[in-house]
Amino acid sequence: ALKLIAGKQVPFTSRGDNSGTHQKETALWKEAGIEPAGDWYKSVGKGMGPSLTFASEEKAYILTDRATYLSMKDSLDLAVLVEGDELLFNQYGVIKVNPEKHPGINKRGADKFVEWILSEEVQAKIAEFGKDKFGQSLFIPNGK
Repeated sequence: ALKLIAGKQVPFTSRGDNSGTHQKETALWKEAGIEPAGDWYKSVGKGMGPSLTFASEEKAYILTDRATYLSMKDSLDLAVLVEGDELLFNQYGVIKVNPEKHPGINKRGADKFVEWILSEEVQAKIAEFGKDKFGQSLFIPNGK
């Protein structure tokens, strides 16, 4: 998709704010062997919401997270064209602080939190979150 966009130099909006989404976009351009530049590539230096609004107004392509897009979809003139590729996965994780390196942390609390977030009950809640309002889950759990 990025090769087609760059090849035809159709408008593309970048967050341009060094966020995780912007870093992912940068990695995808690099993976495609493209250094995006020119009038067709607009780096707006804003958060996801304002960037989506800009892309919609400019009739531009954009890389976005599902949650922000779905929450704003009704006010945007944008549609999802590419999804499902593993390169697009936006992984969230839970990492406990090492108590041997950082004495005084709440190791018991951290262990319980990790156990809770990975439980079947919470993973099921994550899988359902947003479905009632947006017709699909905002997040895809993969704790197993």
